[in-house]
Amino acid sequence: MTQDVEMKEQPAPSNSLSSFSPSTFNHLKEIASLIETGAYAREVRRIVRAVRLTMAIRRKLKAPVLSAFLNFALPPGSEAHSRLSSYLPKEDEHDMEVDTATSSLQASAKHPLPELEIYCYLLVLIFLIDQKKYNEAKACSSASIARLKNVNRRTVDVLAARLYFYYSLSYELTGDLAEIRGNLLALHRIATLRHDELGQETLLNLLLRNYLHYNLYDQAEKLRSKAPRFEAHSNHQFCRYLFYLGKIRTIQLEYTDAKEALLQAARKAPVAALGFRVQCNKWAIIVRLLLGEIPERTIFMQKGMEKALRPYFELTNAVRIGDLELFRSVAEKFSSTFSLDQTHNLIVRLRHNVIRTGLRNISISYSRISLADVAKKLRLDSANPIADAESIVAKAIRDGAIDAILDHANGWMLSKETGDIYSTNEPQIAFNSRIAFCLNMHNEAVRALRFPPNSHKEKESAEKRRERQQQEQELAKHIAEEDDDEF
Repeated sequence: MTQDVEMKEQPAPSNSLSSFSPSTFNHLKEIASLIETGAYAREVRRIVRAVRLTMAIRRKLKAPVLSAFLNFALPPGSEAHSRLSSYLPKEDEHDMEVDTATSSLQASAKHPLPELEIYCYLLVLIFLIDQKKYNEAKACSSASIARLKNVNRRTVDVLAARLYFYYSLSYELTGDLAEIRGNLLALHRIATLRHDELGQETLLNLLLRNYLHYNLYDQAEKLRSKAPRFEAHSNHQFCRYLFYLGKIRTIQLEYTDAKEALLQAARKAPVAALGFRVQCNKWAIIVRLLLGEIPERTIFMQKGMEKALRPYFELTNAVRIGDLELFRSVAEKFSSTFSLDQTHNLIVRLRHNVIRTGLRNISISYSRISLADVAKKLRLDSANPIADAESIVAKAIRDGAIDAILDHANGWMLSKETGDIYSTNEPQIAFNSRIAFCLNMHNEAVRALRFPPNSHKEKESAEKRRERQQQEQELAKHIAEEDDDEF
């Protein structure tokens, strides 16, 4: 508690949060003021900024500070104040120094803003999850969701989306995720009727996560295909949606669409979301291997990902060489890791790709080779390896994996001479895919541009320009410094 006492000795903050380091309690008071201004002016961007500032001071939240803020923001004795105070641990009186002057001013308010009340629920819920008090977090999140159902204001939508996320997280941490599936569906229906698009995005991702957690891929795809789609409002939610879409497409054997979704999710994810980007890269590596591609070494050498992607690097090396024995040893060595990542079933599918890669290397190296030698080089351990080798070669020729002829009478595989690849359409197809990717990125960047309203009609004064630039600098600093908790 000495940290709280030291922080309260600092001077009072000015209008700019970035000028110096005020106490956590004064930070929360300024955030509350920002929420009030946004609620009265109906400016959602101020609520968004308040949430970002909250995430920046999340690690500094303590029980005495939250108790003081509840006394400041909510009328003492109200239902919300009593309920939220019951979730906080009781502290000694000497540990909790409350700014009585500011709290007494707020205590006279009989009816606090719904935005401020929902924000108090959010603060307490974040604190309980960080303190690993998951049962209390479940109760608090359920109470906050019950309160949210009675509030229909667009300025609450940003706070509601965060509450939906922590509501699902608290139940997931206690292993009771299936209990809230019906409630999430009802909340998604309410958000749709209220035209709360951010809430729809968040709840759709939570439902997809709920289904995929229990391997209900068919139900997840039915929900995804029938849910209304619109332009993404949150980059974080769009990244999650792409990741879940990639997982669904992978299980459905639609590897091309899965690869595009997973790579796009990894590129769009924030730099701070390291765990999320690692998961995207793991699934993208498996999908590319299933497509017959070999990922570049630089993917495995990304900063902070070397250790997590090491099993997949060894797996990729086994597939690249086409060594079935090495593939088996790697799969057994890292079986626990693959099971934890839920990629073990996909790796079982890779066995055929390993055989095909080895067969392609044999086809390039030998103009004529017996099927017995093919079975020996592929290390086929079946009862009749020659017959298996013949069927594998025949299927590879039919699928176009190798350019060869199968001589059944003599038991040979005759490889044809490799032609000039530049005489085919493959270079054109490769360049076309790269150009399409660049054009798509350009179009998304143009759509993401934001312009101030009536900028072509009104000329900005020097004072307003300085104020706008200062706000942009503050926002950029907080975005760069915040530890993104969502991923």
